[in-house]
Amino acid sequence: MSTRKKLHVGMSLAPTWLSGEGWRRLDSNVEGIYASNFYVDIARRAEAAKLDFVFRPDSLFLDIAAIETGPGFGSLDPTLLLVAIARETRHIGLLTTVSTTFNPPFMVARQLQSLNWLSQGRAGWNIVTALDGHENFGLAAMPSGEERYRRAAEFTGIVRRLWASYPHEALRLEREGGRYADSSRVRPIDHAGADFSVKGPLNLPSYGDRPIPLFQAGASETGRDFAAGIADAIFASTSDQEAALELRTDLRKRAESQGRRAEAIRVLPGLSLYLAASRKQARDLFVETHVRADDGRKFKTIAAMTGLDLSHWPRDRRVTAADLPAVPPPVRSRTHAELLIRLIRNEAPTVAGLLVSPEASGSAHWRVIGTVEDAVEAITAWAGAGAIDGFVALPGGSVEAMHLTLEGVVPRLAEAGLFRSDYRGATFADHLADND
Repeated sequence: MSTRKKLHVGMSLAPTWLSGEGWRRLDSNVEGIYASNFYVDIARRAEAAKLDFVFRPDSLFLDIAAIETGPGFGSLDPTLLLVAIARETRHIGLLTTVSTTFNPPFMVARQLQSLNWLSQGRAGWNIVTALDGHENFGLAAMPSGEERYRRAAEFTGIVRRLWASYPHEALRLEREGGRYADSSRVRPIDHAGADFSVKGPLNLPSYGDRPIPLFQAGASETGRDFAAGIADAIFASTSDQEAALELRTDLRKRAESQGRRAEAIRVLPGLSLYLAASRKQARDLFVETHVRADDGRKFKTIAAMTGLDLSHWPRDRRVTAADLPAVPPPVRSRTHAELLIRLIRNEAPTVAGLLVSPEASGSAHWRVIGTVEDAVEAITAWAGAGAIDGFVALPGGSVEAMHLTLEGVVPRLAEAGLFRSDYRGATFADHLADND
């Protein structure tokens, strides 16, 4: 199956290349990760490569143990960071992450529309329900996945209605007649629902007539239904091509069942790229990055997601479907658990192989360890199979891997006709529509 459509490519602003031992490299500039210049440099490089967007994931808690050996989940507020980047860029989309579990919808609607004005139409919203952080918001425990997605559906609907409550067309700015706006076009939303009561309207008009793109990352049954109904794109964890193809096919069917076009939803897996001048150097980079990896933590992750305690198993013993318990344990992230169980059922990896797999690391992202050519070959294959609509780049191990992604991989994709050679629109929504 071939495709003529161009891919959509985003770049993570979470410095994934500083994870593991990467931050210890002399050129890492780890000292700058809480200042805007660090990220402005990445965004400018991404814009020079004509990427659709830069993306800042977020978490609202700090893993204290993790910061002994790396930055962990510590980060600047993503929306404030993207406001700073907006002034230093002109075209690239700015995808921020905001949770629907811990925030009021009116505030979120206003913040995102503010970013949209300040960037002249380049804001995007990555909608998350969050997996942790409830203690920081007065909750005794995280709500169930069903509860979180029910709340997210109501929350998202409110935000979209608030954006529409003060349409751009209401602005008149008629100096001679003294009419600033047509107040008849501005209406309260008068929402009263299961979780929220919001009168509205928003105290900020919408920017132009292009919508703010919505992204989502849920891959559970409930998450897929939610995403299929509202999302323009999915930031997915798909560690192999078969998983990506299944997800894309399923989401497109669900979108159609909800009255949307199949093409309205785009699947963009995270792509972890450990790149170097040679395959050996790339493999060495991966090994060096993970030399102090905490196997104890990985064993706990595997046990939590599968019910299997492998900590005392020989490293060369294979883990098979027969080893899995009949009743899987309750899990924090069903998406990652299903990917890990799928790996065991399909490949029966050794314990050693399982420990270095992306599924056991908690991210479960597609991974390429090799050269620019290897990355281009893998991306071309996945695109040709109809498994993806693009990807979010997550460079690993070194600053050089990030530079090779933006200055090597992306230009090669453009040369092959799989990516744009220049921007054809001014807004984030324009970039997502530009794939012919």
